[in-house]
Amino acid sequence: MYKNRVELYKQLEDMLNAKVLTYITSDRRGFETQIAQDVIDLFINHLDQIGTVPKISLYLYTRGGDTAVAWNIVNLLRQYCDVLEVIIPHKAHSAGTLISIGANSIIMTKQATLGPIDPSINTPLNPAIPNNPMATMPVSVEAVKGYLEFAKEELAIKDDIALSNILIKLSDSVHPLVLGNVYRSRAQIKMLAEKLLTNQVTDQNKIKQIIAFLCSESGSHDYTINRREARDVLGLNIVKPDEHLYKLIKNLYDDISKELGFGDVFDPRALLKTNGGEYTIKRGLVESLPGGSNSFVSQGKITIQSISTPAGPQQRLSDDRIFEGWRLESDIEDSGEDSISNDATDTVQHV
Repeated sequence: MYKNRVELYKQLEDMLNAKVLTYITSDRRGFETQIAQDVIDLFINHLDQIGTVPKISLYLYTRGGDTAVAWNIVNLLRQYCDVLEVIIPHKAHSAGTLISIGANSIIMTKQATLGPIDPSINTPLNPAIPNNPMATMPVSVEAVKGYLEFAKEELAIKDDIALSNILIKLSDSVHPLVLGNVYRSRAQIKMLAEKLLTNQVTDQNKIKQIIAFLCSESGSHDYTINRREARDVLGLNIVKPDEHLYKLIKNLYDDISKELGFGDVFDPRALLKTNGGEYTIKRGLVESLPGGSNSFVSQGKITIQSISTPAGPQQRLSDDRIFEGWRLESDIEDSGEDSISNDATDTVQHV
């Protein structure tokens, strides 16, 4: 809970001689969240209460999200400080990496990882996921580029008509407007990365090498970049915490991980037995000492529905969302709601 972290934040601020702002997006299975536009107003509220200061340290855990929002976050933070530092306790992937390279320095623990910044496009025009027509499949920028390069380089297809047919085949599966958006996003991410990197790398050739690696040469969006590679291979301004600082960063992460249920599996059947099916689960955090704690919350109720099938009546679990959005910690405590964590598995159909 936030009240357990207050003293840890005070110690961290004293040690770093900075004001600490925390941003967490959960990767708990079934309750994943991403960097999104709705967090900007929260950042503004916290930063207004922090005020303009010499240094801000952003404590960041995320698997990624909207790259335009990541750009916005870095620029917003820089309006309130002279020096921006990012602290990575574990994961800062994709758009999280974009935020990190926009800082003057990055504190990485021994288990901390960055990742490629090639974006994925997900619009209503994207291909539908098989057997789930209501959901669409993200289209990776580098996957499209890889498909075309495979045809030209690995298969050595040079004929213009054959290449045209390959492109037509691709557009049969991926809407042409999505492919156009892929090209635009690829150009945009390179432009944003180049601007952000100037905060910690001055050599233009080095900047281009870093961008090339983060955008394509890493080979896969799942590739992880550890502290040593980020420092020695990419040449980023990486700070290795001493033992005392590491323990402080780790204690904060452990408390956050416990509250958000990282690694826990949502068990709706157990929830029906213990809590009448009702739950409130935290899926993200924005915290500071002056601004308190904001939590992204999903509140709902698991119910059992009887449905008719050719094989006869069957029961289905349904997850009815009552509320989903940001709340102040004090509002959650006043309502008497708690986060629910479970250890078993089951299938939930979201309706």
